[in-house]
Amino acid sequence: MNLHFIAIGGSAMHNLALALHHKGYLITGSDDVIFEPSKSKLAAVDLLPEQLGWFPEKIHNKIDAVILGMHAKADNPELLRAKEIGIKIYSYPEFLFEQSKNKTRVVIGGSHGKTTITSMILHVLHYNGKEIDFMVGAQLEGFSTMVHLTKENDFILLEGDEYLSSPIDRRPKFHLYKPNIALLSGIAWDHINVFPTYENYLEQFKIFVDSIISGGILVYNEEDADLKEIAENTTNQIRKHAYKTPDYTIQDGVTILNTPEGDLPIEVFGAHNLNNLAGAKWICQHMGVDEDDFYEAIATFKGASKRLEKIVETNALLVYKDFAHSPSKVMATTNAVKAQYANKKLVACLELHTYSSLTPEFLKQYKFSLDAADEAVVFYSPEALEIKKLPPIDQQQIFEAFDRSDLTVFTNAEGFQAHLRNMDHTNKVLLLMSSGDYGGLDFEEMKNWK
Repeated sequence: MNLHFIAIGGSAMHNLALALHHKGYLITGSDDVIFEPSKSKLAAVDLLPEQLGWFPEKIHNKIDAVILGMHAKADNPELLRAKEIGIKIYSYPEFLFEQSKNKTRVVIGGSHGKTTITSMILHVLHYNGKEIDFMVGAQLEGFSTMVHLTKENDFILLEGDEYLSSPIDRRPKFHLYKPNIALLSGIAWDHINVFPTYENYLEQFKIFVDSIISGGILVYNEEDADLKEIAENTTNQIRKHAYKTPDYTIQDGVTILNTPEGDLPIEVFGAHNLNNLAGAKWICQHMGVDEDDFYEAIATFKGASKRLEKIVETNALLVYKDFAHSPSKVMATTNAVKAQYANKKLVACLELHTYSSLTPEFLKQYKFSLDAADEAVVFYSPEALEIKKLPPIDQQQIFEAFDRSDLTVFTNAEGFQAHLRNMDHTNKVLLLMSSGDYGGLDFEEMKNWK
């Protein structure tokens, strides 16, 4: 097939383009901005557009289909040209479904933990020599791409995002996959620009459960009350398996998992990650991995990129980076790091970067989320509010939202970074949480901090 990608530079889009190129498809693409690592990875296989921008002349009758990314707008010139001449237009999830119609589709959904659970499953299957197709939301150690598609593999593992499919398809991505096997990790209100009420957000997960193929399997976290209610009340004819956080202990900064085979030291930590592990185990068993083989493999899992990722470890300083930005994940991550390093002082830093986190009403959801930290720091950029066309937020609103009197708030990157650099790092753990870049914080430079 001859495929054209509109917004080829996106994290998901460029990985799909690479996977289809390796599968033998003829790929072209356009974008108005392309950052690293997308730029270098596309250039390495000669898929990087010669010029940035949108060029309707790239859309012609020799193209079999267009794949439309979320970065594009509904009035994109290339999209309008494709509509004009009647070329088939797919969203990213639609095309993934087309590629997997004849496979067993395993979809991992939930407001948090999707990437970690998907990564755990991939790690265990890879360790045990089981080849599958996949799409995951983070780069994994031992995997060259985040999307892998073949003709021969029976299973495909998909991370099921609840955000919109494309600028012209307002359905959540995970509604389009029609899983044979599905997992839901939990529900915590997010994407309020699309789902303005919690009830509306909750409805998306009910629709997802109803989309599971009749006779399929739902694995779900029974510790989430709303999710448990959805699972128990669905009329879909599916098998259901509940899971919960397994027993574990922490000994000298190492998490020890209690298993039927005895105590097992593991690399990841935190109650939320142990809960993720329990869900991943169920899915792996449904995909043909024995329980003892799962435990052997998971002991070597170090985590997904940006998910409680250790980025600095010196005699003076220990630094973790995490993608956490929603209130429930911020609280879970902060609690996890404090529990793991109970004898160290925890400095938890949160960058408010997403549309939801910068909305005054939603800010109230962050109450108590940083309470486990010995020192709490919040950074946000007024420019980010302007870009997202949101009303200004003053520091007093931040203090009231987090309900912590000793909170430190920064609104400029230089002051925030100087505060981190100049503090006494002795016996401290620094936790950085954001889906942004902390105003351009140089992680390599941090390794030289005293």
